[in-house]
Amino acid sequence: MKRLAAHCLLVFPKIIHKQFGKRYSWSSINIPSSATFRSCIWKMENQHDDNCCLFTPSIITLTVSAVLIAITRILYILCQSGKPLRPSKSPKPLSTLIVLGSGGHTAEMINVLNVLLQKDRFCPRFYVAAATDNMSLQKAHLLEENVFNLNGGKGGSTQFLQIYRSREVGQSYITSIGTTFLALVHALWLMIRIRPQVVLCNGPGTCVPLCVISFLFKMVGVRWSSVFYVESIARVRKLSLSGLLLYKLRIADQFFVQWPQLQKKYPRAHYVGCLMESKGGEECCFCEAVIA
Repeated sequence: MKRLAAHCLLVFPKIIHKQFGKRYSWSSINIPSSATFRSCIWKMENQHDDNCCLFTPSIITLTVSAVLIAITRILYILCQSGKPLRPSKSPKPLSTLIVLGSGGHTAEMINVLNVLLQKDRFCPRFYVAAATDNMSLQKAHLLEENVFNLNGGKGGSTQFLQIYRSREVGQSYITSIGTTFLALVHALWLMIRIRPQVVLCNGPGTCVPLCVISFLFKMVGVRWSSVFYVESIARVRKLSLSGLLLYKLRIADQFFVQWPQLQKKYPRAHYVGCLMESKGGEECCFCEAVIA
């Protein structure tokens, strides 16, 4: 483009002289020589190259720095994860997000909460269930009423929330793309609103986006949320899809299983025994694992 502009500047005065004759004399127009134009073009090209040379390394430097900072932050999070909640002389309450699932997931979680809520440490509490799951929130209401009565009319602040499912049972994969996006946006909105310090979950698919967002909050420094995942007692030989994702991606700070063969297969998991049929011993071990 620069060479074309220079050529036009050389030819244009000649065209004017040819069309208008003596009205515009050739001598009255100061036309630079072609050598002068070549010199100007060479200087402009060299200046452009110098600017590119200065601009390109700065972009590379910023990109490398950002990648190194992100890697360092991830390594720090992985090193700090996997630790129980350390009690202090005056322990402060921890805002807790409890993810409930339909059927056996809620029954197992209620059984665990019956022991955990004896310690007045996990409050305020936020119960989250799928939008199409009403039974789980009803059971959570009954649990809170029992805790309220056992504590002599004293109870922490609780909220009961619902979240969209990524995919319903039998839903086609094409339509699930839109529902998955909607569920992620809703989960992000809930996490920004709650910003929990503790996330308790035990297998329902609704816990995955919430746990992933809590990990991203750690990355950007919004809130340090400790994720405690308890695999369902129905999983004897292999993990559920939710558990496998949280285990492989190292999103769960502590991962608990209820069968010894699972602990052997997944060495980073903690074996706490069968919580559903226990008489208190295994549940106490679980509590000690959560709060050292």
